[in-house]
Amino acid sequence: MEAKSKTTLGLELPTDPRWTDIANMQIEDILVDHAYCEQKAASSCISLIMLYPEREKLLEMLVPVVAEEWSHFERVVEQLKKRGFGLGRQRKDEYVARLNEVVRKGGSRNQQLVEKLLLNALIEARSCERFKLLHKHIADEELKKFYYELMVSEAGHYHNFIELAEEYMPKDYVKVRWNEFLEAEAAIMKSLTVRGDRMH
Repeated sequence: MEAKSKTTLGLELPTDPRWTDIANMQIEDILVDHAYCEQKAASSCISLIMLYPEREKLLEMLVPVVAEEWSHFERVVEQLKKRGFGLGRQRKDEYVARLNEVVRKGGSRNQQLVEKLLLNALIEARSCERFKLLHKHIADEELKKFYYELMVSEAGHYHNFIELAEEYMPKDYVKVRWNEFLEAEAAIMKSLTVRGDRMH
């Protein structure tokens, strides 16, 4: 689906270049936060499956994503262990908390589902963009390769959520709502402090 954009992922606003520089100096923090992002991504898909078990297309597409996201969680934990780091405690994700405020309440069951799918699509798109930046600029050669692999995977997930949204609501409706999400996300990105200890 085409959308007005400034990046190949459809995002309105690219990540501030300072984020990569800071993240490069805080590898432990970024890996810990990344691990929890993967865990939450798997949990979000499980939640959608439990809320909409009658949607065969949704089950068909998201069941494999759950396994993949959990595999990513395990791989990030492995990267932490290799470097002598522990998992640590989960940190508050202000980015996702602010995005949740964009989600419309009410409406039909299909509209509610589309809101959740577009939220997930946006988080996946931003994650993919961040993985690309880490792949290109991080000093650790092993992590360069690691984030390239995850970048490819997350790009696929982003498209899956958009495709599912178009399965349950008309494409024109999804396109308008997606553009609204993108505009809101850009405003959120501008307002957030640039922090290298968070994936988002």
